[in-house]
Amino acid sequence: MKPLQLDGSSGGGQMLRTALSLAMVTGQPFRMTNIRGKRPRPGLMRQHLTCVKAACEISGGSTDGAEIGSTELVFRAGKVKAGDYHFAIGTAGSTSLLFQTLLPALCQAGESSTLKLEGGTHNPLAPPFDFLDRVFLPALKNAGVEASITLHTAGFAPAGGGVVNCRIEPCSKLLPLDLVTRADAVATRIRVLTRQLPLSLAGRMLDAAVELMPTRDAAIENCEPGPGLGLCCLVETDFGDRRELTSSFGEQGVSAERVGQRAAKAMNDFIGSGAAVGRCLADQLLLPMALAGKGRILTMSPDAHVPTNIAVIEKFLPVKFQIRDGERGTKSIEVVAS
Repeated sequence: MKPLQLDGSSGGGQMLRTALSLAMVTGQPFRMTNIRGKRPRPGLMRQHLTCVKAACEISGGSTDGAEIGSTELVFRAGKVKAGDYHFAIGTAGSTSLLFQTLLPALCQAGESSTLKLEGGTHNPLAPPFDFLDRVFLPALKNAGVEASITLHTAGFAPAGGGVVNCRIEPCSKLLPLDLVTRADAVATRIRVLTRQLPLSLAGRMLDAAVELMPTRDAAIENCEPGPGLGLCCLVETDFGDRRELTSSFGEQGVSAERVGQRAAKAMNDFIGSGAAVGRCLADQLLLPMALAGKGRILTMSPDAHVPTNIAVIEKFLPVKFQIRDGERGTKSIEVVAS
């Protein structure tokens, strides 16, 4: 089978991860050039390379160009096999993104699988563990996906060292998602995650977040290993499985107050938007909706990941995405057969 030709210059690692997922599900090989071409450090980094090697292992696949810094890759999947797998990124690269890359293929493997993933669990530019556990997987349960994840050890950037255990049950066919009805918030929660840093920093971060998003359920939690500092804002809704979580992580040169305000402001923006699905979750639901063949969500104005992700999906699958304007700046994203 002739490989699909994909240009990775317009996006980042998400384009590669989506292509890997779809290649394993469909059996369609691909060649991607200009991988992360517009990034300050183009080409494959360790976290991307781990995704490629993991995809090869679970599918019995083969690849050309799987090297650090490579800007061109050819990937051919074999038959995906359920099993017990262990993948270590070796840096603080996101275990969440690795999990999301492998999930669609292992769902269709016919038997249960387990994953032990080592790396970062709470990363600035990736969904933290808490988001997968409280938002992403509950949303996918509506599509028939049965999967669970357990945090064994937290890992912050740049140290990493986190460990996540996952279990994925077989799913013969994904069901369409229909997430357009706005759910009303019934409870809010703020958590500061910290390790090996002064509690005064965590307290300042928490106070700044609570000032913008008042709640009675706010706490500081110590976690392993460290050092690390982050904050998560969670909103529960009157739809039991419909939640949203925003997060922000400490970084040099940024005050604790500003870190706390970032996550709280992002949550307030979601609550005030009238959307049913948050911006990050919307991007992550594109692939499950496409694999189901139909579905629709009402979300906030999408970020740059959405059009690049859609472009890859439409190359592999006989579907089209329709994006329409909604009220108060929201966007309706619908998948239909092409």
